[in-house]
Amino acid sequence: MIFKRRDPKPLLRSVAEFLWPRGGWTRAFHYVKHRMRRLPDSPERIARGIWAGVFVTFSPLFGLHFVFAALLAKLMKGNIVASLMATFVGNPLTFVFIALASLKSGHWILGNELDEGELRALSRKFSDAGSDLWHNVIAIFTDAQMDWSGLAIFSRDVFYPYLIGGIVPGIFFATVAYYLMVPVLRAYQKRRRGMIKAKFEALKAKTAAKAEEKKRAGAKDKKGNANG
Repeated sequence: MIFKRRDPKPLLRSVAEFLWPRGGWTRAFHYVKHRMRRLPDSPERIARGIWAGVFVTFSPLFGLHFVFAALLAKLMKGNIVASLMATFVGNPLTFVFIALASLKSGHWILGNELDEGELRALSRKFSDAGSDLWHNVIAIFTDAQMDWSGLAIFSRDVFYPYLIGGIVPGIFFATVAYYLMVPVLRAYQKRRRGMIKAKFEALKAKTAAKAEEKKRAGAKDKKGNANG
């Protein structure tokens, strides 16, 4: 394959770089911000893509954020690349905040109370759901009985409240990101157009000066030949 790495990256290294990119999260953030500002599209379309990406990060659809961000951006006529980059908002440093905000909002909307005991039980519910999923996959090929109890509890207490609760903070933070990014992108694009225009004018002036110098040199040589 053309784009395949010559030296395959070890699994542990891939996991480590996901949790902590080379150069740290600050450098990664500035890289994404720089790439997003240079997208060849209108500020409004880019900002709509950002809205879609930020909104999707507040959903429990882990592993599918790219897919749903791109689909939502397409529906909103936003920039798809910007939506994919905006999912960077959901990273190991922010997932705890996002999960707590979504879960608490979801339980509040559903009329439930999420106390400290239930928060501490979340890791166990994730583990039980993962065990059930693995067990049921194995059960397809063996005589073992399928057990959906852990997944049912996870769906009721975690996934469904997370999905419902992510709508409110997702809309809020996505809208804040939209209104912050439109003027920033517009100013950046205007400044960049000005810089490109200035470079073009400088190149044009330099080319004209060289042509004039060449013309003078030619006229001088011609005059010298005439006198000779």
